Amino acid sequence: MPGGPGDHPGFLLWRVTLDWQRAVAAVLGPLGLTHVQFVLLACTYWLNEQGLHPNQSTVAEQAATDVKMTSQVVRTLEAKGLLVREPDPADSRAKCLRVTPAGAELAPRAMAAVEQADAEFFAPVAQRDALAMLRSLARFEG
Repeated sequence: MPGGPGDHPGFLLWRVTLDWQRAVAAVLGPLGLTHVQFVLLACTYWLNEQGLHPNQSTVAEQAATDVKMTSQVVRTLEAKGLLVREPDPADSRAKCLRVTPAGAELAPRAMAAVEQADAEFFAPVAQRDALAMLRSLARFEG
């Protein structure tokens, strides 16, 4: 292959992703959250704030996470007292998720910390350019 690793977009994406994950983990650690716990808590919080009572599948879809892994992490968040699982009136096999008062207090603080970490990490690139590129790669519209 001609050129070095820095000439290959996949390798650069790998390096950037690892650096970004370290930055996010550094701000979430003091809050007692892993990155995936944060994402699932934030998604549940956001959906609850929209007046929705999502089940685990809906949260997994929102976060683009594996349903089984989501279930395991949701159990951890429930054990931490950050959300509760309640019977879904529309599907007896499913559980609706709701953030607890502790989760509703922590989620915005964690979101602000991650937003700040993102702002610092992506500062070398104009935000609109970064968002356009990432949305294109993720095929994400919203």
